Amino acid sequence: MKPGKTGIYRMIDATGYSVMGLKSAWKSEAAFRQECVMAFVLVITAYFIPVTSIERILMIGSLGLVLIVELLNSAIEAAIDRIGDEWHVYSKKAKDIGSSSVLFSIVLTLFVWVSCVVNIK
Repeated sequence: MKPGKTGIYRMIDATGYSVMGLKSAWKSEAAFRQECVMAFVLVITAYFIPVTSIERILMIGSLGLVLIVELLNSAIEAAIDRIGDEWHVYSKKAKDIGSSSVLFSIVLTLFVWVSCVVNIK
């Protein structure tokens, strides 16, 4: 194990790094900002739709998944951009796969929301 902070002090540092990452994503990633605003609106909306608690959890959880995947995609893009500006087939592949994962999470969220709303009686 490498030397450094442990226990609660490590957790406090890790939380600080996480907050810095969220601030950085908010500041530099338009897609993340758009998805956060959409998630905020939809979370509020979820409480006005007459669905079961489990359905509401799935609806809100799927929104969280979109934000998580977008953060991971942004991290991949930042790492690739750090390597260099020149075009490379592997850089393109990494960015395209990251983007595809965001699309897949959005399609999954759409499926969850439609499935829950269609079941309203």
